[in-house]
Amino acid sequence: MPDKISIDAIVNRQRGDVWRLFNEPQHITQWNFASDDWCCPRAENDLRVGGRLRSRMEAKDGSSGFDFEAIYDEVVAENKLAYTMPDGRHVETRFEDLDGATKVTTEFDPESSNPLDMQRDGWQAILNNFKNYAESA
Repeated sequence: MPDKISIDAIVNRQRGDVWRLFNEPQHITQWNFASDDWCCPRAENDLRVGGRLRSRMEAKDGSSGFDFEAIYDEVVAENKLAYTMPDGRHVETRFEDLDGATKVTTEFDPESSNPLDMQRDGWQAILNNFKNYAESA
């Protein structure tokens, strides 16, 4: 298995706001997709160790879609999230103060079906979408 992939974004909001917008289901549905022709019609987030994160991502034209699911391994409010997906891959997201802004860094285990660059670009596009949403919310 290749090394972890890391992505990040600097969000021009306070860390508490970034945490809330990143984790509350009514906000997740507004940013959790990589391009404007996709959407996230539903999300659930039981934000505690052992809790489940679920979301649905699909093309707006209905041509394709998938369900995302993970179980939280670690939750440190406003600082860190770690979870494991059903295939055993791990994801960790950290939130750091940067003089009134927040740096969001996600490291994840890649899967073996798609090229690493494609995976990095897809996850980065979703994080960029989050940044844009959070800064306009």
